[in-house]
Amino acid sequence: MKRYLFVCVENANRSQMAEAFARIHGGPDVEAMSAGSSPSGRINPKAIEAMLEVGYDLTRHRSISLDELPEVEFDVVVTMGCGDACPNVRAARREDWEIPDPARLPRAEFRAIRDLIEAKVRKLLAADDG
Repeated sequence: MKRYLFVCVENANRSQMAEAFARIHGGPDVEAMSAGSSPSGRINPKAIEAMLEVGYDLTRHRSISLDELPEVEFDVVVTMGCGDACPNVRAARREDWEIPDPARLPRAEFRAIRDLIEAKVRKLLAADDG
């Protein structure tokens, strides 16, 4: 079982979508989680809508803090905009994805960020698989 953690600031958009795509494309050998360095406590309705468009229901997720994570070592921790805010998370490998926060973007641009995240998650999983 490979453990992936996706971290952004609010855990309301990017990291939530990345977690969802890791669950969609990772199969039974992938455990995906997400958290925020300063969580908003809610999932952005635009993220919920954008993921429903691809058949995934984010309403089952909740926005959580890094402090709420289990004390495990993750195989990969991917940060998206929170920089060094998660040094206390144990990880075998770290990646930082420069992905803009889509929270205030128009829907079309939000969808473009969603699609970028999906492509990056697929690439990450494929690299770890081979």
